[in-house]
Amino acid sequence: MDRPGDSYLEVDKLDVCYGGIQALTGVDLHVDLGEIVAVIGANGAGKSTLLRTIAGVKGCARGQIRFRGSVLPRQSHQVVRKGVTLVPEGRRIFATLSVRENLMLGAYSQSDRGRVEQSLDRVFSLFPVLRERHRQVGGTLSGGEQQMLAIGRALMSEPRMLLLDEPSLGLAPMIVDRVFDTVIRLNEETGLTILLVEQNAAMTLEICDRAYVLETGKVTLEGPGFELLHDPRVQASYLGVSA
Repeated sequence: MDRPGDSYLEVDKLDVCYGGIQALTGVDLHVDLGEIVAVIGANGAGKSTLLRTIAGVKGCARGQIRFRGSVLPRQSHQVVRKGVTLVPEGRRIFATLSVRENLMLGAYSQSDRGRVEQSLDRVFSLFPVLRERHRQVGGTLSGGEQQMLAIGRALMSEPRMLLLDEPSLGLAPMIVDRVFDTVIRLNEETGLTILLVEQNAAMTLEICDRAYVLETGKVTLEGPGFELLHDPRVQASYLGVSA
């Protein structure tokens, strides 16, 4: 039985390459049950590569990824069945399908029709606008609504852990606030464990339990979010604060 404080996700000495380019080098991190853990860093630091590798979208060269004590499979559909679901950068909804059809695709691994309907009700409760527009074509939604749809689609698989890749990317400031509020609600109200990759370092460090700083594929700093928020190195590099 999972208990708060248990090590949920463990990434051990992970190396990932794109052709001859080393994207990640010896990355170690862990996420405990019930935490929000963030990964921050500049463009090209390897943040999205890290999430894609955990999710089984990208293969790793060396290292190990364990979830709930077992090595994660290397195929993305198998990772979803283990309870780890990725919300990709850029949302990547199916623009020509309706909101409901997009959501139902997220439940492809579920065979119990009753549970699927319960999941759909939970998503609609979390995002009422999706219930209102369930017949609307996904591509006609605003950017913020598409992000809600992408998160809702991931929740349809009933994940134990959610991987969020740049959820605020390209959104207006007011919508960014709503997205971060949603992350907090998912964690606090449902106990969902979350690994969050974000360029909005200030807001991310305010809401996360712990964070890692990734630079050119390597973890260079880690610690509680509040401590990193006030770390002069993080402030100078990612928060625009001069020493």
